[in-house]
Amino acid sequence: MFRALKKYDFTLMITPILLSAFGIVMIYSASMVTAVVIDDLESTYYFSKQLNWFVFGFIFFMLVCFIPYKFYQKLIKPIILLSVLLLIAVLIFGETSHHATRSLSLTSFFTIQPSEFVKLAVILYLASVYSKKQNYINEFSKGVLPPLILTGIILVLIVLQPDIGTTAIIFLITFIVIISSGIRFKHILFLTMAGLILLAMIIPQMITDVRISRFTGAYQPFAVPDDEGYHLIQSYIAIGTGGLTGEGLGQSVQKLGYLWGAHTDFIMSIIAEELGFLGVIIVIGMLATIVLRGFFIARKCKDSFGSLLAIGISSMIGIQAFVNLGAISGILPITGVPLPFISYGGSSLMVMLIAMGILNNIAKSVREEEQQERKQPQITDENKIKHLYTHRGG
Repeated sequence: MFRALKKYDFTLMITPILLSAFGIVMIYSASMVTAVVIDDLESTYYFSKQLNWFVFGFIFFMLVCFIPYKFYQKLIKPIILLSVLLLIAVLIFGETSHHATRSLSLTSFFTIQPSEFVKLAVILYLASVYSKKQNYINEFSKGVLPPLILTGIILVLIVLQPDIGTTAIIFLITFIVIISSGIRFKHILFLTMAGLILLAMIIPQMITDVRISRFTGAYQPFAVPDDEGYHLIQSYIAIGTGGLTGEGLGQSVQKLGYLWGAHTDFIMSIIAEELGFLGVIIVIGMLATIVLRGFFIARKCKDSFGSLLAIGISSMIGIQAFVNLGAISGILPITGVPLPFISYGGSSLMVMLIAMGILNNIAKSVREEEQQERKQPQITDENKIKHLYTHRGG
């Protein structure tokens, strides 16, 4: 087994596991007071649940590492069908929390957020379809448009929850995968204009007092410090208090009921407060390493499906991290998007680890191709002459 692991990308094997383990530690630090005082639970409640998800996620991570990534092309239809059915089930049977219906209870102890799994399903679907359409990718109606119709249906189902953050992430991932598939520049411009027009039509219908308050809280927090801007101001206090090296692990004050979502959306604020700027830079650096390594693998992969799949997975992690960090810093409105590998949330952690398993298998395939190329003899002009001379009996 260890000999087989040598074929995989060491960076992509270790980094997500370290981030996930670090996330579990920070979840315990950020949630222990909230669990006891506010939620009337055991101090280790959120820590234990995330640890259980990590164990399952790690098992799937290792299993997926050994499954050839091309195998998923055979499962695209059932994967997409199951995704659509789960999103419909959420709208009918889902649990409502904070004005949104996003989670689905499969048992009394087992709850999932289907939209997290759908992100990976959409990436698999788009990578598979566009890799098969390479011969006529320049034909818009035949090569570009058909996959977008199904993707649009999925986005509508997620918007209805409503989950604007996940919708935006899938929309951006789709755009990146389409561009990477090699479509014409004029088609890119057309899709961009169509997307902007569609947003202009949809946004007025989606404007509610809650969403307006999120924009107010993001861009004018000190105008409403006791209302919409409260959470962001508390995030600023946590980040500012940490300084360069932080107050020390477990020493956060903002997690004591001041900062909502300390172990979920705002966990990076707690990291900044307890571990300082250095802790934040290390986390961002590790996330950036995964994203850049994924794009590097995508560039080296000669199989279009593997290349687009690596691009989609890397984009998902990068975009999601940017949206989360943008929310806690006031660059973007708060949308409830978790920080990859770090924030509390079993569905998110499971999807990220499965995605990393797939990316590792792509990296393994690339490495094996490179090794085979090195073993093949380099045929030079001189070797060709010798080969012909020998076979002619010279």
